[in-house]
Amino acid sequence: MDLLRHLRHFVVVARELHFGRAAETLGMAQPPLSQSIQRLERELRVELFDRSRRQVRLTTAGQLLLGEADELLAAEQRLRNMTDQVRRGALGVLRAGVPPETPAVTLRALLDALAARAPGLDVDLHELTSAEQLRMLAEGRLDTGLLHHPVDEAGLRFGPAVDVPLGVLLPRAAPLARTRQVDLAALAGLDLITAPPATAPGWHDHLLAVCRRHGFAPGRVRYARNPEFLFGLVLAGGAVAVEPEALARREPRIAWRPLVGAPLVKRTSAAWPDRSPHPAAPMFGQLAAEVLAPAEPPPGAAAVAPAARPWPVLFEAGRGKLPS
Repeated sequence: MDLLRHLRHFVVVARELHFGRAAETLGMAQPPLSQSIQRLERELRVELFDRSRRQVRLTTAGQLLLGEADELLAAEQRLRNMTDQVRRGALGVLRAGVPPETPAVTLRALLDALAARAPGLDVDLHELTSAEQLRMLAEGRLDTGLLHHPVDEAGLRFGPAVDVPLGVLLPRAAPLARTRQVDLAALAGLDLITAPPATAPGWHDHLLAVCRRHGFAPGRVRYARNPEFLFGLVLAGGAVAVEPEALARREPRIAWRPLVGAPLVKRTSAAWPDRSPHPAAPMFGQLAAEVLAPAEPPPGAAAVAPAARPWPVLFEAGRGKLPS
């Protein structure tokens, strides 16, 4: 027996106190409506309407049931609304991973966008490398994550990808920092600073392959897990890093110069399990792509000559240690 359907019929008849008008309101014929009420009465083993007179009236049982039925039907609607929000990814908990180097302003923008799109969604963010995210996605301990490509992993779906051009990070006083662009081959003999291979194996191998293909075989590869350590190694001299321009803005003594021919871009996209995905994962992927996308320069904006140095030179080019 579909109790909720029969209760909905009962409530309309109780409001109208007329089977004909109630049937019209419900958009059904009167006989099936009468049968529905009779079946409800048999199920509850009580008469709900007094049909002994010309006018239909509620019995005492009918009057008591009307209040309970209203509350039950309202609860059913709340339940349907809640499950609909869960199905659309607007409610519940979303466990999401983001790379450790993600800027605070980017995280804020992403969280604000998620809050605006799905106010009832609780986003549980975790600071994780691409390798850690892949492992947790496979183990079911993460719903979605922002990964650096290339990613060779079966069983995942990917959101829109964002490509961010990479350039070289140099001490602002270095001779190469006076040029508008830097050829990778001009870095020959220098060390390369990058994230440890375990954090994103695919990207690590791709980075070294592209550098060598363009004439830059690093003297050695040095690893930095956080930006401050990376900046320290760059400023110490003899080593460079290939990173997005946004990273250089954190340290005024560091200059960022684009690479000739733009041979390297960092591609990032959200990923989530192909099977039984979290309903909010595609929304997270779309919003993440919108937040991560580099802003377009205004039309007609002139390029700033890199030779102009608004910060003082803190050490002479070629020295091998930080200033005391």
